Amino acid sequence: MEQVALEAATHDVSLLALFMQAGLLVKLVMIGLLGASVWTWAIVLDKYVSFSKARKQFDQFEQVFWSGQSLEELYRTLGERQNNGLSAIFVAAMREWKKSFERGARSPIGLQMRIDRAMDVTMARESEVYEARLGSLATIGSAGPFIGLFGTVVGIMTSFQAIAGSKSTNLAVVAPGIAEALLATAIGLVAAIPAVIAYNKFMAESGKLHSRMEGFADEFSAILSRQIDEKLQPRQAAQ
Repeated sequence: MEQVALEAATHDVSLLALFMQAGLLVKLVMIGLLGASVWTWAIVLDKYVSFSKARKQFDQFEQVFWSGQSLEELYRTLGERQNNGLSAIFVAAMREWKKSFERGARSPIGLQMRIDRAMDVTMARESEVYEARLGSLATIGSAGPFIGLFGTVVGIMTSFQAIAGSKSTNLAVVAPGIAEALLATAIGLVAAIPAVIAYNKFMAESGKLHSRMEGFADEFSAILSRQIDEKLQPRQAAQ
C-alpha cells in the first residue's frame, strides 16, 4: 500500500501535466481539437454579430419600404449603396424593372418572370452569405467526438503497452495513462457540443431570415405585377 501511494504521489494529474505526458499522436489530436474549438467560438461570435446586424437591417428596411415612400425614390437612395438582405432583393427587382422598360418591354408575363428570377437569384446569394461557415460547425460537431475517441484509443493502447513493459497492474501505474487518453475525448466533446448547439441555432436564424426574404419577395412581386399591368395595358390598347 505504501508503494502504491508513493507511485500515485509521483504522478501529476493536472490537465497541463496530462497533456505534456501524452504521446505525440495524442498531443496532435488534442491540439487539433483545441484549434477546432477556437475556430468554433470565432464563428459563433462572428455569426452572432452578423445575424443581429441582419435582423436590424431587415427591420429598418421594412419600416422605410412600408412608410409610403415612392419606389423610385427608394431605389435612387439604395441604388448606389452596397445592399444586402431585403434591400438587395428590392434593388435587384427594381434594376430589372427599369432595364426592361428602358428597352421597351411589351410582355407582362416575360417581365414578371425576369423580375422574379432576379429576386430569386439575389435571395439565394444572400442565403449563402448567412449560411457561410456553418458547415464548419456541422463538421466539428459531428467529427469532434470521434477524433477525440481516436486519441483516447491510441492513448489507452500506449498505456497498456507501458503496463506490459512495467509488469505492474497497480492503479497508480494505470491511472495516469488512461487519464491522458480520456482527456482527448473530453477535449473532443468540449469542441463538439458548442459547435452542434451553435449550428442548430444559426441554421434556425438563417431559416427565419430566408422566410422573411421570401415573404417580402412575394409581396413586392405582387406590387410590381400591378404596376406592370398599369404601364403595359395602355400600350397594348394603343396598338
